[in-house]
Amino acid sequence: MTAYSRLLSFASVLAASLLLAGCERPPIDSVQTGYRGTGMVQVYNPRTVADQIPVNQPLAAQPAASPDGPRAKDVYKNLQVLGDLSVGELTRHMTAITAWVAPKEGCAYCHNLTNLADDSKYTKVVARRMVQMTQNLNSKWKNHVADTGVTCYTCHRGEPVPQQLWFGPVAQQDAPYFIGNRNGQNAPARTVGLASLPNDPFTPYLKKTSDIRIAGTTALPTGHEASIQQTEGTYGLMIHMSNALGVNCTFCHNTRSFGNWDESSPQRTTAWHGLRMVGEINNSYLEPLTGTFPAARRGPTGDVAKANCATCHQGAYKPLYGAAMAKDHPELLAPTGGVAATPAAATGTLPAPVAEALRSVLYFDVGSAALAQSQSIGMSKVIASLAATPGAKATISGYHSAAGTLAQNQELAKQRAFVVRDALLAAGVAEPRVVLSKPQQTEANVSGEDPSARRVEVTVK
Repeated sequence: MTAYSRLLSFASVLAASLLLAGCERPPIDSVQTGYRGTGMVQVYNPRTVADQIPVNQPLAAQPAASPDGPRAKDVYKNLQVLGDLSVGELTRHMTAITAWVAPKEGCAYCHNLTNLADDSKYTKVVARRMVQMTQNLNSKWKNHVADTGVTCYTCHRGEPVPQQLWFGPVAQQDAPYFIGNRNGQNAPARTVGLASLPNDPFTPYLKKTSDIRIAGTTALPTGHEASIQQTEGTYGLMIHMSNALGVNCTFCHNTRSFGNWDESSPQRTTAWHGLRMVGEINNSYLEPLTGTFPAARRGPTGDVAKANCATCHQGAYKPLYGAAMAKDHPELLAPTGGVAATPAAATGTLPAPVAEALRSVLYFDVGSAALAQSQSIGMSKVIASLAATPGAKATISGYHSAAGTLAQNQELAKQRAFVVRDALLAAGVAEPRVVLSKPQQTEANVSGEDPSARRVEVTVK
């Protein structure tokens, strides 16, 4: 054999090895989930599933406690959440949280054991807010969590810090790149399956709640508003979701038309609500805690750790394969009382929504972008007007009060506008008919903490 032949043979073997490196070793299991010919088949690697099973096992429930006896808020000081539980129920709940979050560290991870009322440990302040968040998820987001619900263990799995979190990326250094903004591309990251896609799919979609769009409904260029950059970002997010849930794209989509909701699986609707739920987690619960966390717990740009789909799912199509742990902890299924009311419980103090045919005004709690059910009913007449007048459009403007920093308030006003926009889209209003408008400064914005300033206005024109 000549040297050239040996070199050619070696190159052939190397090329074949590189091609096979991207393949999975059989056997591979598949389950058909849709009609034949639609490509709706889930493909599973038994070895990957076997690795996921141990980390997706629920903990045994703590023995039930008696609801009788004095209320916890009458016995303990500075009990701002769960105060309406009995002392026995509160003790049971604290024992469960210890097992869920800090089994090695124990109660001292959050509490000053010599003074339980002390709030000097940031972990206690964060834990209090996370309990309120869990109550909100279980009561408001049933379209995603259903009756299964979530507990602290859903994300923490026995660790003080959930393993699957993300921080905002460091800004690109412009000097070395004469070609302009790389948009996080050509720097393969596991967040997007090592593909050359924008490697931060979280900031645009799980914080800023940008539109997730690829396909238009008509031939290009008419009716197609998604840019190539937006399309690439969407693909990055879809890869994250696929990896986070351990499923194929066809878990939610029908390959005959990825954008057609009528031919999609029910899981796509569940995912739609889930993306918006994660956006609320990040914007209404985690971001406001940025100053509470020490510098060592923040990201390279000083931001707080945030959630994504993998935070709860951790490779399983349902967290903990659908184990319903929350049913054993009714105190987490709805807001409960204490010294300080939770945001969900405080909605009764808000002004009544304005519900007119061509105008709706919806009000929000302090620091929250969550739209209460008592407020969302204010859009019913506006939605009816849009249905009766196909040419009309809805213009949305978000406002805020003067309490807090201006930058945070402006971002919060924008998130509130996004929430109302999503509610209109969920009600069947076509996206091109919904317009976001930056509000003009009003007296209510500069007069201090005024409930009427925390609002979103919708006008039909």
